[in-house]
Parts: sequence; C-alpha cells; structure tokens
Amino acid sequence: MDKKYVIGVDIGGQTSKLGVVDARGNVLAQSVIRTDTHEDVNMYIKDLGDAIRALAAQVDGGMNSVRGVGMGVPNGNYYRGTIEFAPNLKWNGVIPLADLVSKEIGLPVALTNDANAAAVGEMTYGAARGMKDFIMITLGTGVGSGIVIGGNVVYGHDGFAGELGHTTQVRTNGRQCACGKVGCLEAYASAIGVARTAREILETSDSKTSLRDLAWDKISSKEVAEAASKGDQVAVDIFNFTGNMLGAALADFVAFSSPEAIILFGGLTKAGDLIKKPVVEGLNNNLMKLWKGKIPVEFSQLKESDAAILGASALAWEL
Repeated sequence: MDKKYVIGVDIGGQTSKLGVVDARGNVLAQSVIRTDTHEDVNMYIKDLGDAIRALAAQVDGGMNSVRGVGMGVPNGNYYRGTIEFAPNLKWNGVIPLADLVSKEIGLPVALTNDANAAAVGEMTYGAARGMKDFIMITLGTGVGSGIVIGGNVVYGHDGFAGELGHTTQVRTNGRQCACGKVGCLEAYASAIGVARTAREILETSDSKTSLRDLAWDKISSKEVAEAASKGDQVAVDIFNFTGNMLGAALADFVAFSSPEAIILFGGLTKAGDLIKKPVVEGLNNNLMKLWKGKIPVEFSQLKESDAAILGASALAWEL
C-alpha cells in the first residue's frame, strides 16, 4: 500500500501535539497527550505509541499507510536521534528517543530541535517553499533559529548549530539569560524579553502608560502589544527597541549566510507591523551596502494551530 501519510509530533514541556499529515501539508487528524505527567520516559513512549496508533486509525490504511514519524523536541540532536539534557523535561541526561519510539511503533523516526523543525516545515509547506537559503527565527518564550544553506539545515558537527538566540547583544550590564550567559538576544527579543523591557521602563521612568494599570505579574508581550495598538507611546517604544535590537542581530546573521529571506515565526509575530517595521529598520540600518534593502523579512505562512506538527512531520518525508 502506498505510504501517503506521515505523523508529526511536537514535544513541549507540558504537552505533546500529534498530527497525521498528507503530502500537501493538510493536517488530517490531531491529538494531544501530556508530557509533564510522565516521570519515566518509558511510560511516556508507551502512551505516545498508543496515541500514534489511535491517530493513524483515523486515516485510510491506518499504520500501513504511514511512511514515518518526525519529531520536534527540545535539545533534539538530528544526528543521534536523541534528546540531550533538555531543561524543561523531566527526563535527565541523553535519551535515545528516536530509537525508543521506532521500536514502540515499528516505523522509522527522525527528530530535531523545534526551531529546525519549523525551518523544515516552512521550506516544505510555507513561506520558504522553493528557497535554498534562508533563516527561520522563532519568537516565543525564547528565540530559536533554523539556518538553511543550499537546501540543507545547518546542524554543525554535533547537531546543535543554530543557537542564534544566544548570540551576545549586550556585553556590559546585559540581562541574565536562562542559558547562564549575560546579554543574549533571547533576553531581549523574546516574549519574555518584551515583558522585561516593559518592567524596566516602568521602574526607571515616570512615563504615562496604561501598562501601569496592570499587576506586575500580568505584564506580558500580549498586553504590551494591545497597548501599542491603541497608541500607547511607551508600548510602541518597547516594540521599537525590541525590533531594532533583533534587526541589528539579523544583520550579523545575514553577513555569514547571505539568505534569500528571513522568516519570523512564533507568538511575538502576532504583533504584526509593531514588531516587523522596527525589525526591518534595524536590519537595513546595520547591513553592508551590498545587502541593504535586498533581504526580505516575512512572517511564517504556516497555520499557527498546525505549525508545530507540520514542521515536525516534514522530517518524515525524508525517511
């Protein structure tokens, strides 16, 4: 029987999302299981296997029509098929996840980290379709990146290349990053970074802003975006600061890979032009003349609800 489907699995710290995907990028069926309730990885593998089999049963041919499984996972090593010391998961050390899942379900399995999965998904189904050279930047709780050169994701010698969110932007008195470094891009250009910028401004200035009406722990990038969309100048300035810093960092990234485009993905992109306009400005203000105005910045075209599944599933077509 023709194996015309693949399954994508996106593992997060709290939940794992699964979907059956056809060659056109249609997510035909989805389900969710808990990640955080499994202290034992072997019990998680068993529950994941059950979920995959139940999902496959919803399409013609069941498991016999599924080519393989692609997984987007935190700290995933594409070369080894392992999760390695993922801070947001309860399983410590190096876990041979691809082999464990493959043995459970009897299908080939490939995995990579979530940002690389997003890049593969965008190249297969989205805004980067047909591109051979581009950079995918994921703007969520952190800042992730997937670098594609010559049609191939850059993994480096150990499988962990592409941590652009942890390039240093502020070397003196920079913010502490969750990775342990100081001044990382992620500490400024992520959703959490936007909230940190807002709190710093509220602490150090008397500027009038509706953000002062919020409880301290309720200030988030969403609230800042809502305030900015209503004309709150402090909120607009926060996005200008964030976007210009990200744009300047992107200019450095352009210098080493000369991409056709930069694709932005993740929750922070919901702010639309509030984030995109200063990003483009910061990019072009810091590019060498030969690239100035020539590197488009685009938002992902993947459906938000399906994006994680699509990105992971794209790996399985290579199996």
